[in-house]
Amino acid sequence: MAQNERNLSLEAAPEQIHEPLRLLAEKVIIGLGENLQSITVVGSSLTEDFKAGQSDVNTVLVLGKQTVAVLNTVAGLAKSMSKKKISPPLLMTPSYIERSLDVFGVEFLDFQLTHQTVLGDDPFAALSFNKGDVRLQCERELKATLIRLRQGYIAAAANKKLVRDVLISTAKGLAPLVRAMLWLKDKDRPRRAESTFNKAADELSINMGPVASAGKWRHEKVHLSEAEMENAFESVYSAVEELARIVDALEV
Repeated sequence: MAQNERNLSLEAAPEQIHEPLRLLAEKVIIGLGENLQSITVVGSSLTEDFKAGQSDVNTVLVLGKQTVAVLNTVAGLAKSMSKKKISPPLLMTPSYIERSLDVFGVEFLDFQLTHQTVLGDDPFAALSFNKGDVRLQCERELKATLIRLRQGYIAAAANKKLVRDVLISTAKGLAPLVRAMLWLKDKDRPRRAESTFNKAADELSINMGPVASAGKWRHEKVHLSEAEMENAFESVYSAVEELARIVDALEV
């Protein structure tokens, strides 16, 4: 195991996630052996959005092949990983990545922007994307978000906490889509969610303040009246509706 640990490159990763990454690496190297090609950290754990003890560490494991045995191995690690705030890793093969760029361009663009490969070769740095594919995915996802907002609000039945959870989830899901829209317009993409929404407000001429506020609720205690929560929902819904209109009209 000592040799495997020496192969880990943790220097560029924030120190606060070194321990969980070592735990993950130790277990998957033993469990997956030569089938494991790389371990890459993705997402907010590499940015200032990360809150130690609250935020999860998200990773991608690239494998030589995908098998039920691999799933069983990773599933057996779930309990120990959960205690260290490590989300179940995304499992991919090189061919899956190559064949999915046209349908998951938004996600892979986000991985490419914010990632750190700590074992093996970087699977994301050299990826390239078709703007037409990314634009279509953004439109589809934004319009699906509108449906989820409507259905979520109905299901919440005016329960403020449930509406709050719907808006938090929406804000989290919007950040990669907004970054992809900035990429479509050849603009720099911030890695932090709040900075992303602020940049979009400037570049797309849209009020993203309500979305940014909802995104902060994940780590804040919010005390809003029923009327205030209703107004927050309406404002977030309007922002998503406007984003969908913008991307629908975007020529790439």
